[in-house]
Amino acid sequence: MATTTQNGAPAETAGRAGNSASGLRRSSPRHRAGITAHYLALVVTSLVFLAPVAYMVAASFAPESDTLAGFKVFDVTQWGLHNYSGVTSSLSSDSTGHLWRFFLVSFTVTVAVVGLGLVVNSMAAFALSRLEWKGRGIALLGILMLLIVPFEAVAVPMFYLYNDARNTLWIQIVPFIGNALSIFLFYSFFSGIPRSIDEAARLDGAGSWRIFALIIAPMSKPVYASVAILTFLTQWGAFLWPVLMISDPNLRPLPLQISVFAGQLPPAWGQVMAFGVLLVLPVLVVFLLFQRWFIEGVASSAVKG
Repeated sequence: MATTTQNGAPAETAGRAGNSASGLRRSSPRHRAGITAHYLALVVTSLVFLAPVAYMVAASFAPESDTLAGFKVFDVTQWGLHNYSGVTSSLSSDSTGHLWRFFLVSFTVTVAVVGLGLVVNSMAAFALSRLEWKGRGIALLGILMLLIVPFEAVAVPMFYLYNDARNTLWIQIVPFIGNALSIFLFYSFFSGIPRSIDEAARLDGAGSWRIFALIIAPMSKPVYASVAILTFLTQWGAFLWPVLMISDPNLRPLPLQISVFAGQLPPAWGQVMAFGVLLVLPVLVVFLLFQRWFIEGVASSAVKG
């Protein structure tokens, strides 16, 4: 027997009528105008962020005389690799430093901070979110308070604290392994995993280390990717700390070296643009490789929040 509504109309007919009404509302001029305005705002916002990058890339291939000539840099008929060859030839001696060495320093420091940070910060977040111990709430409160303290506020005290360790690789790595934001992101994700999983694993004889390594960590790939990308972006572009701690040309990371390179007289802006492209390129590659997990991590955090 067909189900009827209060006014006697069959339920299926009422449902079709409701769907038709909602479809009409979605196709109304007001709705279409809202969608158009939404996409227009996205396009304008994208252009605002992409325009400087596009100009930098175009200027890196343009002749030196056209580097600061506005839209003239987009004349592809004048493009060439002379700016890139100028960068490699300018940074190819012991007095100026070698370009490959600057890349190696930045790569070593960034990979070490990202890799060790993922291990240390995820373990700390696991202890805060999945284990019961005295003082856990105070520790979590302290980490949350650190989120509002900018690095510039502690840079000078850290400079005096580590002054004897200047011009070393480890001074660019060790102070940045532990990160309050990374711990908080891991904590938020781990807290959303049902605790019944831990209880079932403990009934099977698994301890905390085994639960973390074999259960929680494999289930948390999105947040690991998100933290890895955010840490990579922050560390690859680190500038203030190397300025304070590194004076040896052989230990300069890329952001510090590009500042030194741009300060030479007369400034070769085409080569500076080419250097900037080389600096940004690894970041784009890392993001493209991990973007799927990064988006999943951000989406899952938003849902849980």
